[in-house]
Amino acid sequence: MNFQAVSAIYKFEMARFFRTLKQSFLSPVLSTSLYFVVFGTAIGSRMEAVDGVEYGAFIVPGLIMLSVMTQSITNASFGIYFPKFIGTIYELLSAPVNFLEIVVGYVGAAATKSLFIGLVILGTAYLFVDLNIHHPIAMMCFLVLTCLSFSLLGFIIGIWAGNFEQLNLVPMLVVTPLVFLGGSFYSISMLPPIWQTVTLFNPVVYLISGFRWAFFGQADVSIGVSLGAISLFTLACMAFIWWIFKTGWRIRS
Repeated sequence: MNFQAVSAIYKFEMARFFRTLKQSFLSPVLSTSLYFVVFGTAIGSRMEAVDGVEYGAFIVPGLIMLSVMTQSITNASFGIYFPKFIGTIYELLSAPVNFLEIVVGYVGAAATKSLFIGLVILGTAYLFVDLNIHHPIAMMCFLVLTCLSFSLLGFIIGIWAGNFEQLNLVPMLVVTPLVFLGGSFYSISMLPPIWQTVTLFNPVVYLISGFRWAFFGQADVSIGVSLGAISLFTLACMAFIWWIFKTGWRIRS
């Protein structure tokens, strides 16, 4: 492993993040505050507790997952697309670094950024609701795995994208709807039986369910199934990235 190459890529990507640190910090704080004002106060005050959890606290895992998934994809996809767009990716491909070192540098930086956003949102949530995380280690593991897996997906999207519009296509039209329909603001046990079955085909359900279990000790889906789903998704992304560099798909043409 060429740690110097990995460090150079990582530091370059993180430097871009620190140049816009204020925007990166204020945006999730403001958006999270608005969600709590609308859902936690205006709507939550008129709702009963969900599975014994105050509604304002119940939506915290879903809010974190929504931001972390979209931020991971956006950061990773832009990070690899921009050098492809301006042509500097050929310098990277001709350098004495292998594909694993390139992926670790870009994906590691994107995952670090989204992890920071997730922790900022968690800190903001404490200003609005009382939170008692039942399994803090499991919560951090789920958060880190989600950051890594969706950063890998963003890396794939960045290589696939042919223009800047396509970079936002998957986060806006696929990931965000799946998160909203995946139990981020409700428990799937509240749905009619037929819709509960349909919802189980949504892969995001397993991520949010496992993450919520780490917070409150209860979930819509078994914690083992949730861990298996995110692990399988991560391995699938890694295998696809290996194939991309092996064949040169979208990066050598």
